[in-house]
Amino acid sequence: MSSFSTSSAISNSKLPVREIPGDYGFPFFGAIKDRYDYFYNLGIDEFFLTKIQKYNSTVFRTNMPPGPFIAKNPKVIVLLDAKTFPVLFDNSKVEKMNVLDGTYVPSTAFYGGYRPCAYLDPSESNHATLKGFFLSLISKLHNQFIPLFRSSISGLFANLENEISQNGKANFNNNSDVMSFDFVFRLLCDETNPHDTNLGSNGSKLFDIWLLPQLAPLVTLGLKFVPNFLEDLVLHTFPLPFFLVRSNYQKLYDAFSKHAGSILNEAEKNGIKRDEACHNLVFLAGFNAYGGMKVLFPTLIKWVANGGKSLHTRLANEIRTIIKEECGTITLSTINKMSLTKSVVYEVLRIEPPVPFQYGKAEEDIIIQSHDSAFLIKKGEMIFGYQPFATKDPKIFDKPEEFIPERFMAEGEKLLKYVYWSNARETDDPTVDNKQCPGKNLVVLLCRLMLVEFFMRYDTFTVETTKLFLGSSVTFKKVEKAT
Repeated sequence: MSSFSTSSAISNSKLPVREIPGDYGFPFFGAIKDRYDYFYNLGIDEFFLTKIQKYNSTVFRTNMPPGPFIAKNPKVIVLLDAKTFPVLFDNSKVEKMNVLDGTYVPSTAFYGGYRPCAYLDPSESNHATLKGFFLSLISKLHNQFIPLFRSSISGLFANLENEISQNGKANFNNNSDVMSFDFVFRLLCDETNPHDTNLGSNGSKLFDIWLLPQLAPLVTLGLKFVPNFLEDLVLHTFPLPFFLVRSNYQKLYDAFSKHAGSILNEAEKNGIKRDEACHNLVFLAGFNAYGGMKVLFPTLIKWVANGGKSLHTRLANEIRTIIKEECGTITLSTINKMSLTKSVVYEVLRIEPPVPFQYGKAEEDIIIQSHDSAFLIKKGEMIFGYQPFATKDPKIFDKPEEFIPERFMAEGEKLLKYVYWSNARETDDPTVDNKQCPGKNLVVLLCRLMLVEFFMRYDTFTVETTKLFLGSSVTFKKVEKAT
């Protein structure tokens, strides 16, 4: 942007323009200090809260992990309010090339030598081709979503009941992971049962192993018996090489290559190389779909459990009443009538979004406005948004730290434009021209459907939860079957 247009943008701002506060510390050592504060000394939320208080601003400069030696440049401008955050969705102002994981990019060896669609900017021609194909694929498969998910989830509940009867408790995550992989594989592979393939019962574990080295620079395992410096050295200093998971990934690739033939044939008709299409399909299935469900489903159950018996009774009454009125059928139309169920899902996505980070690089000089100030971001600077703060902005949401099940009912639906979990506003839809999750509407549907299936079977339940490096671990202690 020229100096004239920058000056013009500043003069058009209705708020005072502040220098973006914060600094990056000494070269190299400043990034290391911020990394230790982020993971170990303060923790993620306290890391950001401390800087908000220090600078009296929801916009500031800092370093983001992993830093040296994985990321060449850890310097970012942080956005922590609902008003500035949406600039990260504006593809005319920010570039999304290779920013999925933030300030570093895993080796393309993890993806067969290709850059998957999620790493492409909309300005790259291949982005429209790949995303357009995935959007058409999701549209084509939409009639299978509900019956396939219901079939997969029935096994989940049977396993939970068996474990509770035998052990007095049941781990939800392990069972949910198996169910999620089963659903995704059946959906993309002509309803083939993964147990009948070379994957057997190991599909979810193979995806877990493949995901870990890609995400390791962004997490802490929280193992008390491992010294912080040792974990930091292993996870955050040097990238974990692909060869550690090569054989696991090959099994996944071979399974999808063999059993997703109809999808890959269609991809070739759309001008996508079969090999590239298959690697993208594995990424879509593993990173986007399975990876998202791995975090989101336990989070959903955790927050609904915390709502207690009163919420459970209200959900059960709504779900059972509407299904009875629909003569026992469960369709998209039926689910759309369940206003409390829909609101609960949106509230979970607001209070604990499954993907907490968003990144983008400024394509030009940008003026952004928070609630009380304007700031100038220079072309080429990396912008980072921490979504759990943006979607708990006290100037937008009443009692933002509280889980309020009915928050998005009736007039509350107007607040959906401030729910950002899908890399866009909840009121937006994914297109080939944006970076919104192509399965955004499917994710919302599956969360609602999980609640529908659950409360058709059970009246109430209790769980214990612990924090994981990705999401929460949920253990069922008790379930009361529907009376």
